[in-house]
Amino acid sequence: MVIPSLIDVKPNPKIPEVKPGDVVKVSQKFKEGDKEKFQSFQGVIIRVKQGKNNSSFTVRRVSHGVGVERVFLFASPNVEKVEVLKQAKVRRARLYYLRKLSGSASRLKERRRERVIAEEIAPVEVETPPEVALPAPAATGGITKPAI
Repeated sequence: MVIPSLIDVKPNPKIPEVKPGDVVKVSQKFKEGDKEKFQSFQGVIIRVKQGKNNSSFTVRRVSHGVGVERVFLFASPNVEKVEVLKQAKVRRARLYYLRKLSGSASRLKERRRERVIAEEIAPVEVETPPEVALPAPAATGGITKPAI
């Protein structure tokens, strides 16, 4: 009998929908003695594991020339917030090939964000200025002669 299947776990509502290739900043709280502190970890999501109770995502970054990966659970109450900073255009679900790349070769092509639908924004009324009457051209076909 598997014990995690008996426990009903609620996902953390502070974690938005994330995809592989997203650059995220994860703030996690932890206890140090009797104090609670927050620590942030910023990097690229290389994997999203779907599941009922044990779903997670893996974030990778390079720190001082060494690749560091951390796994965060979607249901963890210790994850305070997740900010999606960039979204990349990727064609894989698992970006393990980034482990072999370094420098500018490991950059991903950025995906444009979806535009806000105009219906969601309240229409702004613009005042039109009153029409200004322009002087009529002279009877000489619009050309005026200088007075002598």
